Amino acid sequence: MPSPSGRGHEIHRCASCLTAVWSDYGRRPFLRFLRVSTLDDAHSIVPDVHIFTRSKVPWVALPNGVPVFDVYYDVERLWRPESLARRAAMLVEAGASQ
Repeated sequence: MPSPSGRGHEIHRCASCLTAVWSDYGRRPFLRFLRVSTLDDAHSIVPDVHIFTRSKVPWVALPNGVPVFDVYYDVERLWRPESLARRAAMLVEAGASQ
């Protein structure tokens, strides 16, 4: 699918029911975005941020106390140090630039 970045957005679906399971944003095969709702215990994970809300329909209510961004956010500013370290290691291993 096209994306605002121009790098594309691939959606990978279950072969049986066609539910979207995970995505590859920007053609980075070393990084996958899993749809939480596809997990067996989806309610055990709560969002720590809401992104790309500029396309949210008005009747969807987002919880208070969780940062909301029209598009994306500054990872360096919001992520915990241990998360940033894992991301840096992944990018080095993949030979990608941050």
